[in-house]
Amino acid sequence: MGWMKDETGLERNAANFVPLTPLSFLQRAVQIWPDHTAVVYGPIRRSYVDYTTRVTRLASALHKAGVAPGDVVATILPNIPAQAEAHFGVPACGAVLNTINTRLDADTIAYILDHGEAKVVLCDPQFVPTLATALEIMESDAPMIIEVADDHAGVHSGGHYTEYEAFLATGDLDFNWIMPEDEWESIALNYTSGTTGRPKGVVYHHRGAHLNAMGQVLSWRITLHPIYLTIVPLFHCNGWCHTWMMPAVGGTVVCCRDIRADAIFNAIADEGVTHFGGAPIVLNTLINAPADQKRSFEHTVEVFTAGAPPAPATLAAIEPLGFNITHVYGLTETYGPATECTWQSQWDHTVGEERAALKSRQGVAMPFIEPMEILDDDGKPILRDGEARGEIVFKGNGVMKGYLKNPRATREAFEGGVFHSGDIAVMYPDNYLKIADRAKDIIISGGENISSVEVESTLMSHDAVLLCAVVAKPDETWGEVPCAFVELKDNHTATAEELIAHTRHRLAGFKCPKTVIFQELPKTSTGKIQKFELRTIARDM
Repeated sequence: MGWMKDETGLERNAANFVPLTPLSFLQRAVQIWPDHTAVVYGPIRRSYVDYTTRVTRLASALHKAGVAPGDVVATILPNIPAQAEAHFGVPACGAVLNTINTRLDADTIAYILDHGEAKVVLCDPQFVPTLATALEIMESDAPMIIEVADDHAGVHSGGHYTEYEAFLATGDLDFNWIMPEDEWESIALNYTSGTTGRPKGVVYHHRGAHLNAMGQVLSWRITLHPIYLTIVPLFHCNGWCHTWMMPAVGGTVVCCRDIRADAIFNAIADEGVTHFGGAPIVLNTLINAPADQKRSFEHTVEVFTAGAPPAPATLAAIEPLGFNITHVYGLTETYGPATECTWQSQWDHTVGEERAALKSRQGVAMPFIEPMEILDDDGKPILRDGEARGEIVFKGNGVMKGYLKNPRATREAFEGGVFHSGDIAVMYPDNYLKIADRAKDIIISGGENISSVEVESTLMSHDAVLLCAVVAKPDETWGEVPCAFVELKDNHTATAEELIAHTRHRLAGFKCPKTVIFQELPKTSTGKIQKFELRTIARDM
C-alpha cells in the first residue's frame, strides 16, 4: 500500500490507517458481547468467548503445523461450526481459506487441491471417501488432513486422520493473530462452478471481504443481535460473507447442515431466526412444504434471495408465510451479492403480481460497490428504457483480485477497466436493472432473441409447476427454439400441451416452448439449475 502524502503534507501512519479486514469484527465482538451467543448447532451453544477461543486455537494449531502466511488451507465441510471457525481461524494465522464445494467429484477436488497448493484440508467424515480418492489423483504432495467429526449429526469415519478437536487442543490460547499488513492481501480462494472446463480460482482480499460484509449490514437493514441461519453454503462465496458479517453486529450464527423445510421452519420457530439467504429453490421448498413440516412464528424473517431470478409467482407466494424477500444479485467474482432490489416507499401500495414484478428485479448497487453500468457491444452504456440490452459490468472494492494463475482470464474479465459479468440485462428509467439472461442462455430463434428467464417466469406462474428451466433446442427451420424442462409439484399434474397453451396466453408465439420435458432438474449444491446438462439433452434429442 505504501505511505501517501496529499496537498496538506499530512501522511498515513499507524494511528490513522489500519488495513481493513473482517478479522477485526470478531476481535471487537468478544470485547463487547463476551457472553452473547455467537454460534448455535443443535444442542451446541457457544458464546463469543468460546467462539474466539476456538478460532485462536485453530490459528495457532495451523501455525504450529507449518502453515505460513499466504499458504492455502482448504475445507470440505457442510455448514457446521468448524466451517464458521475456519473463516476466522485460517486468516488469523495469515493463511488463505479455500472452501471447497462438498458436491464436487474426486477429480475436480484433486485439481483444486493441486492448483491452490493446499497445505491442510479440514474434512467432514461424510466426504472423506471422496477426498481419499482425490488424494490418489493429485499430482503434488498430499496435504495434511484434519477430520471434523460431527457428533451432533452422528457422522464419524473411524478416525483415520488427525481429529479436529485434538488438533485444536494443540493450539495456544495466547496466540497473536497475524493481521494483514496490507488489506490487498488474500483472504480467500473460491473456485467457480467450472461448467465449461476446469474451474477458475477467484481470489478475495481482506478489504473486499470487510466492505462487502459491512455493506450488507446496510442493505439488509440489520440492527444489533440478528439471528442468522446458514442456508447459503459457506463454500459458496464464503456464505455471501455473512459469517464474517455477524460479529460486526453481535449476531448469532445458527448452523444448518441439511437444508430441509422442517429444519428451516424449526430454526425460525425455536431459535428465533431473523435472517437467512438462499436461492429461489429454497423459497419453493418452504412454499410447497407439507403442512406437518411447517411451523408458525410471529416475527417477519428477512431473506436475501439470489442465484437465479425468482419467478414473480414464487415471490407472491412466500411473503404471506412470514418472509420479507429482498432480491440480490452477484457472482463469485463479486464476493456474492453486489446488487439489491432496494424497496421504495412509493411501492408500498402494490400487491400481487405488480409487487412481485418489482421485487424480481436485481436492482441497484450495494453500498460497497460502484454504481453498475450495462454496456452494449461497443462498450457504451445502454439506454435506460427497460428495452435495450447489454452486459452488466462492475467496478469497486467488492470485485475480486483476479483468477489464480490465470492471467489471460483475468485480463479478459477486466477488459476496459471493469469486471465483465457475462449477464445480459436491461435498465429502467429509475436506474434499476433486471437480468434478461446469461449471454450463453439467450435463445436466438429465426433471428429473434428470446429470454429464457422470461419464458421460465411464465411457466412458473402455472399452479402445477415447481421448477423449470428453458434452454435452446436446435431446429432446422429456426436455428433454435425454446425447450422447457419442468418439475411438477407433488399431487399436481399437467401435460406438455397444457403448459405450452399457458405460455401462449402470455407470450408471443415464437417465445413459447416447442417441447416440454418432465424430469427432475440437475442442480448445484447452492440450488442453481445446471443448464449446461439440459442443453446437452436438448441438443441430442
